Amino acid sequence: MRAISSLRELLRQIIRRPGGVSMGHGSAVMRPWIVINPETMSIGSGTNVLSNLYWECARSKPGSGQGKITVGSDVLIGHYSFFTTAREISIGDGCVLSGHVYISDENHGFDPKAGPILKQPLESKGPVRIGNNCFLGYRVAILPGVTLGEHCVVGANSTVTRSFPAYCMLAGSPAQVIKRYSHELGEWVKYDGRPLT
Repeated sequence: MRAISSLRELLRQIIRRPGGVSMGHGSAVMRPWIVINPETMSIGSGTNVLSNLYWECARSKPGSGQGKITVGSDVLIGHYSFFTTAREISIGDGCVLSGHVYISDENHGFDPKAGPILKQPLESKGPVRIGNNCFLGYRVAILPGVTLGEHCVVGANSTVTRSFPAYCMLAGSPAQVIKRYSHELGEWVKYDGRPLT
């Protein structure tokens, strides 16, 4: 009985809720974390975020707006996730993000005539939206303006620079469709190059 009590106490010390982040029932975030502007973030129910995350809604930087990060229910986010937003990052229900996933909807200004990069306004090409039940492999990068439809699968070390519809399997840098899910066959099939819908 003492061992179970000690294990519960250890879990309480390791798993916490970052102050200010709205979290649903049964969700947990493992320490350590860095969360900047937590009041702009929400996590649904039954979601687990593993340790060493860095999430920032860059409201205080030049060019940033009212950024927000929204994570759905029954999501698993691996170690060392890095999310930064000036507008919006949303992750749908049932998603699995492997370790070291990078998601951002912002870029620094790179105008050589405008002074130091860190003093230039942030720029955004639009929000990032990940549909329900997507899987992002190890070290995937999702860049500004990308929307992934539901049930997309992104292979390890891929960089997603544009949007894709539901039921696509992606790989590469920049990511391309390698397979589509066939509802008729009930399996993933090699992409034939026809226009995506």
